[in-house]
Amino acid sequence: MEHPLARRGAGFCLLSVALLGVFLLRPGPGGPPAPQPRAAGPGAAAAEAVRAPVAGPLPRSAPRRLTVPALGLDTALTPVGLGADGLITPPPPAAAGPAGWYTGAAAPGERGTAVVVGHVDGPAGPAVFYPLGALERNSRIEVARADGSTAVFSVYDVAVHPRRGFPAERVYRDGPGPELRLITCGGRYAPGAGYDSNVVVSARLVATER
Repeated sequence: MEHPLARRGAGFCLLSVALLGVFLLRPGPGGPPAPQPRAAGPGAAAAEAVRAPVAGPLPRSAPRRLTVPALGLDTALTPVGLGADGLITPPPPAAAGPAGWYTGAAAPGERGTAVVVGHVDGPAGPAVFYPLGALERNSRIEVARADGSTAVFSVYDVAVHPRRGFPAERVYRDGPGPELRLITCGGRYAPGAGYDSNVVVSARLVATER
């Protein structure tokens, strides 16, 4: 019998490929911000991810809004899934969002790894997740949920992963507590091909507010 995580991993591989195909329409002036190199070695983020959870899991509840105070980012969230082609259905490319919550994974605050995706650019220029690469470790991310609670996350890693060889198993695997991934396009842009990488922000639940 196939383990559920094996099926989830396959879906996430499709998701990571889809992000490069549909989440970029054209580059903004000078390109989006890129994450700063980490001082620690490449295993640092993985070590962070296996630390004990800071806050306990919440029951499943759909996310409604995502706020990143350090970036001045405040966007509605819309549910997205996989289309008939096995690729993620993208949210609208409007500059103000919404970003898309991938319903095939955990809800933010729930046990598991929640995934929120957003465009970096659109027809009018920078889109909702354009500044994501400028986010720093220990930054606060707030997710307002349908049950009236706000799940508060703390960023522990901001990285760029190439489209080819995207480490889906490491990026999307569940940790010991509720995790959150924010994902958009990044790296180098080529006309007709889009960006060659994804920016991935990793965060863990640290508090719940009402």
